[in-house]
Amino acid sequence: MNKPYYIAEIGQAHEGSLGILHSYIDALATTGVHAVKFQMHIAAAESSAYEPFRVKFSYEDATRFDYWKRMEFTLEQWKEIKQHCDGVGLDFICSPFSNLAVDWLEEIGVKYYKIGSGEVTNLLLLEKIAQTGKPLILSSGMSSYAELDTTVAFLREKKVSFSILQCTTSYPTQPEQYGFNVMQEIKERYQVTVGFSDHSAKVATNIAAVALGAEILEFHVVFDRRMFGPDAKSSLTIDEITQLVSDCNTICQAKQHPVNKNDNSAFTELKTIFEKSLVVNKDLPQGHILSFADLEAKKPKGYGIDAAIFHEIIGRKLNKNLNQWDFLNEKDLE
Repeated sequence: MNKPYYIAEIGQAHEGSLGILHSYIDALATTGVHAVKFQMHIAAAESSAYEPFRVKFSYEDATRFDYWKRMEFTLEQWKEIKQHCDGVGLDFICSPFSNLAVDWLEEIGVKYYKIGSGEVTNLLLLEKIAQTGKPLILSSGMSSYAELDTTVAFLREKKVSFSILQCTTSYPTQPEQYGFNVMQEIKERYQVTVGFSDHSAKVATNIAAVALGAEILEFHVVFDRRMFGPDAKSSLTIDEITQLVSDCNTICQAKQHPVNKNDNSAFTELKTIFEKSLVVNKDLPQGHILSFADLEAKKPKGYGIDAAIFHEIIGRKLNKNLNQWDFLNEKDLE
């Protein structure tokens, strides 16, 4: 690809509101991203009353199960969400967290699947997705290489097409946790398309990831980082995403045009303007033996001896009087 595949994750930023969710879709359609990503949580199929909060962020949900329940939409509502994405030219991507969610997503017509960091070792879910024949994107956030090796072997045995994102499950991710080095390690280890899943809430992180080889970029979106929700502080705003896409496309354009430092022919005309010729910096009489202290370099090039070879004329004798700031030429020397 000439530029990364940009995935803006709405996730739970909609707070269970269809109105807010559809507002995100419309806003993201103006940013240049390729896809919007959702999380399909069906509380009864994936969670229980024993699931703890990762962060106790909610004032209205007594349990994590209650939170997932509040985040749910019906199958018909999900179909409308998919239709909205299609209508504004955005790929609809979703992370399922249960086999039932996969059934729903197949009925909806998901393009491909995103596997969250916590599901990498859930081979039951991966088997369900493998049966669909759809490709998937795998986040490596909480996985060791040993765990990734197992999952990669499983996916290859099932002939599933996949890519892997370097991801750090920390919200917001700190610079020492980015793990940019892992992208190249993953590419070499598994020979797959690699990318970066960002939770830093910084545009610069994503620009760096692209410069270092990310072919897919995923980032959370929020209208304002002061909003309620577990991912708000780890998200980018709509304006930041617009800037991110523009900046990263510029970096990709640069990477596609390596500069040949052995060929500077394009600068021939400029070099005659900016490079310099030798002049004398004081009045000097005929017969004077030139020293380093007698010389200056002035623009443009070509009016005197090239300043780059000043050392060749030190110690030589003038055959005529020269005035201060006269250009020094070979014809002036014995």
